Amino acid sequence: MSKARSASKVRVVTAAGAVLYRMEDGVPCCAVVHRSRYDDWSLPKGKVDPGESLPTTAVREIGEETGFGSVLQSLIGTTAYPLKENVRKEVTYWSARAAEGRFEPNSEVDELRWLPVEEAKKLVSYPLDRKILTRFAEAPRVESMLMLVRHAKAGDRREWSGDDTLRPLDKSGRTQAEMLVPMLRAFGVSRLHSAPRVRCEQTLAPLADELGTEITIEKSLSDEAYLDAPERAVTRLLEIANAGDGVAAICSQGTAIPGILDDLAAAAAIDIRNTSTKKSGVWGLGFSGTTLLSADYYRSPLPLH
Repeated sequence: MSKARSASKVRVVTAAGAVLYRMEDGVPCCAVVHRSRYDDWSLPKGKVDPGESLPTTAVREIGEETGFGSVLQSLIGTTAYPLKENVRKEVTYWSARAAEGRFEPNSEVDELRWLPVEEAKKLVSYPLDRKILTRFAEAPRVESMLMLVRHAKAGDRREWSGDDTLRPLDKSGRTQAEMLVPMLRAFGVSRLHSAPRVRCEQTLAPLADELGTEITIEKSLSDEAYLDAPERAVTRLLEIANAGDGVAAICSQGTAIPGILDDLAAAAAIDIRNTSTKKSGVWGLGFSGTTLLSADYYRSPLPLH
């Protein structure tokens, strides 16, 4: 059998986790867990359950292993290693701010320690965990997050005879909107903003219902408004990001989103490369004040399997 044919038969086990941290005297201290089954020290992580996206898995596994809630922030990276012949495990990690909680020994984890990065690197059992901790330490510290969402599927505009601002989500789009709920909640979204389009409002409506909150309409964040006044659109997005009362999600359109991202990246002198965004795709934007630090793209909220 050729190498190409053999490689195609490799089964990938997907998992997610995080560098869960809390600030102590101005220093980030990271959660390192001891797994009694393996007698090792590692970062909290676990396999994806059916119906989950990777961010949803990360938050669930952190809760199960540590007892703490968490709010995902920037994407750190993905590690991969063989489990056995023709089986590879891939683990995607975020930085995650610890929320309320309390550790209690459980069937998976019998001890948890909060340690500064260098001490955590000495304790963990695996080089790949040390690599993730190093990346966490080297990344600029995010002060605020914003989730920028392209509206879900709304059918073909050529088949819609009415006012295009009123074009609603189709069946696939409604499913995408429902699946955005756990994904956006994994990033701690509590404030909702939308361009003045029915399809944009409907994309965030399931999350608004779950949170019991209203969606604020943002006239400056539609495609047309961005093309007319791009600086005004960027300024408004930054105002929303830095409002200081929780993480916001903004739902906009396929021209405004890449334009705003390009403008933010140019101002911060960073390269995002491709800013095109699929319907229901999400950008997790990390800021320090008005400066963009990170831009992570999540192409779909739908589950991996």
